[in-house]
Amino acid sequence: MTTQKADYYDVLEVERTASADEVKRAFRRLAMQYHPDRNSEPEAEARFKTINEAYEVLSDAEQRANYDRFGHAGLEGGPGNRGFEGFGPFGGFGDIFDAFFGAANQARRHSPARGADLQVTLDLTFEEAAFGVEKSVTVNRTELCSHCDGLRAEPGTEPLRCPACDGAGEVRRVQRSVFGQFINVAACERCRGDGWVIPTPCSKCRGSGRERISRTIEVKVPAGVDNGSQIRLSGEGELGSYGGPRGNAYVLLDVAPHAYFERRDDDLILGLNVSFAQAALGAEIEVPTLEGDHKLKIAAGTESGDVLTLRGKGTPHLRGGGRGDLHIQVQVTTPKRLTAEQKDLLRRLDATLSEDGQHGRNLFEKVKDALS
Repeated sequence: MTTQKADYYDVLEVERTASADEVKRAFRRLAMQYHPDRNSEPEAEARFKTINEAYEVLSDAEQRANYDRFGHAGLEGGPGNRGFEGFGPFGGFGDIFDAFFGAANQARRHSPARGADLQVTLDLTFEEAAFGVEKSVTVNRTELCSHCDGLRAEPGTEPLRCPACDGAGEVRRVQRSVFGQFINVAACERCRGDGWVIPTPCSKCRGSGRERISRTIEVKVPAGVDNGSQIRLSGEGELGSYGGPRGNAYVLLDVAPHAYFERRDDDLILGLNVSFAQAALGAEIEVPTLEGDHKLKIAAGTESGDVLTLRGKGTPHLRGGGRGDLHIQVQVTTPKRLTAEQKDLLRRLDATLSEDGQHGRNLFEKVKDALS
């Protein structure tokens, strides 16, 4: 079954005697109404296509005469098979959109752009992170070519003003449509928008104007940093383009774990094993700190799980203002191998622990000496 095509005069809502100006005005009104980017109704796209078909025929004197005489059969295949491209004076769907909404493809000269950021890793010991240190890092980044000073041309030669755009970096083309004259601005294909061409590119950078180098930078690591912290080195990243600023380099800190300490924020945790006798009678023993050994008093009757705190013996606060604390978690150890004498003393001690008097205390001293 053949579908009857709509009459083009009916599509544009004009009389068959309508003048060319009347056809043009009708087309403008309907095209604006049914343009798919302005009308979200399901049938808008198909209606817009039909409106353009009708206008392509009725705006052309020869095609209109054939249509008036023979109808759709006189169009030799008709414009309906062209889809959204080739709409007469518009040259395509994109041109119609530009004509309606002023969205002509305006090419812009290259504007300054900031360079990319870089990241490097710096290994630190636990103590270096706690107290701060100054170290060197190596950053691989782009610099202006040392052979051509970034001019891209081989020394002794010079860049030339682009003959295609006369140094403007863009080419303007005039387009005409039923709505009037439009200027399309596009980047120059010859110089890619630079405005200059390089007849003899630099032999070192091959015309890029840049080279990659390794740069050593001194980094001051503040006291109190932790694993995973980052230090920003402003302006030490990649080169910007077209005069834009450099990016930044970020130093990621990888802090090695400590043999004794566990860090929690600015506090340190230390596990300390003490003997049964030391826990029961009390003792003074040396414990490690970040600055060296420190004498710690174990009170008599200390139990496993007790926490002793040394104030101000943790890591410095990153932004100043003091230090964290050192928390010492006590673990009372039980001897696994005992001699017969030690076992006998412990049995006797166990029998006297509930008794008062000097006898129990003297026996405890004997047990302590035997276990030490």
